Amino acid sequence: MATLRIATLLTVLGLCHSLPPGCSYWKLWDHLNLTTTNTFVANVRPVKSWTSVTTVHIEMVLFSILKLDEKSQTLQVQTWTTTYWSNEFVMWNSADFCGIKVITVPRSMVWIPDINIEEDVSDTSSSQLSPYVNLQMDGWAVTTSRQLLTFTCQLNLKQFPFDQQTCNITFSSMTADAKAIVLKRQTNNSQLTENLITITQGEWDLQNIQINETLKTVKHVTQSQLIYKVTVRRKPMLYVINFIIPLFYFLILDLASFFIHESRGEKLGFKITILLSISVLLLILKDMLPSTEKMLPWIANYCIGIFALVGMSVFEAMTIGFLLSFEENVNESPQHLPSCEEDIQLERTCSRDPLVLTVAGEVTKATPPPASASTECQLLRQILHQIQSCRQELEHSGKKTTRPRFKRLALVIDSIFFVLYFLTVWTFVIYMYTVWAKRYFENYTSDDY
Repeated sequence: MATLRIATLLTVLGLCHSLPPGCSYWKLWDHLNLTTTNTFVANVRPVKSWTSVTTVHIEMVLFSILKLDEKSQTLQVQTWTTTYWSNEFVMWNSADFCGIKVITVPRSMVWIPDINIEEDVSDTSSSQLSPYVNLQMDGWAVTTSRQLLTFTCQLNLKQFPFDQQTCNITFSSMTADAKAIVLKRQTNNSQLTENLITITQGEWDLQNIQINETLKTVKHVTQSQLIYKVTVRRKPMLYVINFIIPLFYFLILDLASFFIHESRGEKLGFKITILLSISVLLLILKDMLPSTEKMLPWIANYCIGIFALVGMSVFEAMTIGFLLSFEENVNESPQHLPSCEEDIQLERTCSRDPLVLTVAGEVTKATPPPASASTECQLLRQILHQIQSCRQELEHSGKKTTRPRFKRLALVIDSIFFVLYFLTVWTFVIYMYTVWAKRYFENYTSDDY
């Protein structure tokens, strides 16, 4: 057993002596002057001639769209950024170092370009930088970073919630101009669009990412910029189900309320309830939309239009109720009952009873009528009945002429207003669909196919 161990040890020592003398990371680090503190390699732009331009390639991958804040005009995303640049101080021949092509060194030992995002409003704890830099034998250095990026974006909420936003993520150097550092993209737009990666499926869909390489001049200083244009589209079904459809349903109920009978007093109360419900939804909308919006979104016009239509309907119901109540007040004039005094007087004159009850309630002694008075009393009684009948017919005909005057006016106003209201409602709905949601649903259908 001891003999086997000694043979194994001798074999290992022989292999170690047979390897070339430079087969170790230490030799390579020593060759690159990285074994000691070398401030020159860490702090100076890695070019042998100061007129040479350092080309920095940036590749950003957007993993998820977390939140878009309409009030603060910011978008929060999760990104993974890879940065490539050429370092002329760290080149070697892999054949001299046993085929080593890539080494990993700490970030503090080599020069790293000071690239930032101009729209970034994230806190310092949201970025996670890789502590190492990969150095390749041809001089290319690669580093990565992961960031919970919150950046500003000028939002256009005119089509809310059927809106599509385009936000810029601008990479630029904090100190160097375009003569020192030039930013380039690592992949083209077609490859980037085909390889869109989104892990989360939240309120927003990532539609497209375009990369533009531009130059920006500020106070005679030209800087290179790399702009990622991120296009996202909102998923509106939550707002459609919880907000837009209920408002439309309230409008349909207001149309249906025209078939409620006016005399029961329920029509006006029903319309006022609908108006209050719309007011509650408007309060919810106020919390959703930013207060700094210069142009009202279409959803605000939609709510204001429905509120105005229902308000006009309530005003019309109040007018109809007033006309009907005025009609009832006119018809409640005092009724002239046929006076019975003529009958009593006639009975007292023509009665053969010696005791007769007078109109005043006193019992008096009647004057016995003559023998020829019976025929006259009957004639007078017939004339009195005829006069009473004529009076009743006149009063009844007077009621017929005054009763339908305001009621007929109310029915005419209600019918005309219903027709105009119905046409206005559907014109408003069709117009809002055409200018607001039609384009979105057409794009949504085309995307499905």
